[in-house]
Amino acid sequence: MSPTPAPALTSVPAVPDVTISLAETLGRGALAIASYAALGVILLIVGFYVIDLVIPGKLSRLIKEERNPNATLLTGSGLAAVGLIVAASIWSSGGALHEGLLATFVFGLVGIAVQTVAMVAFDKVAGISVRELVTESELQPGARLLAVTHLAIGLITAVAVI
Repeated sequence: MSPTPAPALTSVPAVPDVTISLAETLGRGALAIASYAALGVILLIVGFYVIDLVIPGKLSRLIKEERNPNATLLTGSGLAAVGLIVAASIWSSGGALHEGLLATFVFGLVGIAVQTVAMVAFDKVAGISVRELVTESELQPGARLLAVTHLAIGLITAVAVI
């Protein structure tokens, strides 16, 4: 009996060169940017309404009609803090777009909640009444202190997200 010849070596088919066009890359990137930006704006709106619940009075009336500098400063610092938290949430989300958006949404909401609780707690500990501040027509030192504190709390919360 003659030996069976060894099978001939065949070349393994090459993996097809998958290239993504520049247009596809830009399209995906633009979609991600638009999605994260839209979610960020939604979270800022949620943050505004949460701040509106915490600060006595209707914020839009206090700011737009009464032009109250204390309410404006406290709202602005609160929204800046929320912006820091949302930016950190986007930064840390990673993964596929839908997973990143979900993580940003959850981290953003948790961050807003933590920011709000910390803001109210610090206001109580510091003994500065936000209720009294927003009735004043002149910018008060207490509003400046609380505004900086709100930003610091937002930064701390943002770093905790990362």
